[in-house]
Amino acid sequence: MGFERVAVSAEAAQLLRSLRDTHGPLMFHQSGGCCDGSAPMCYPAGEFRTGGSDVHLGDLEVDGVPEPIGVWMSAAQHEYWKHTHLTIDVVAGRGSGFSLEAPEGVRFLIRSRLLTDGELEAFGLV
Repeated sequence: MGFERVAVSAEAAQLLRSLRDTHGPLMFHQSGGCCDGSAPMCYPAGEFRTGGSDVHLGDLEVDGVPEPIGVWMSAAQHEYWKHTHLTIDVVAGRGSGFSLEAPEGVRFLIRSRLLTDGELEAFGLV
């Protein structure tokens, strides 16, 4: 059985389809919690430069979006979150001005849960 580290809610997927139509291919980087309060930040793909200090958590497959949406997090932050499954969701309210959804009056957020024993084993965390 294949396990995923990241998922997307139906509401967030709907917003991502709209953002993709406007901005082209997309990506997420889970911020480290400075001025934006540890929020998943959505950018046009490639606009946020990732490197060796970032962990690729996985790709979101969203119906109606032709390419996967990569999700990244800094390696240091990943050390705190590595035992969790993350779901990108969306709620009303303004988030950071850096993320593409900000002008829409909504903001992305992360919902997390602890990984199951099977997931921990699959990801090599036990």
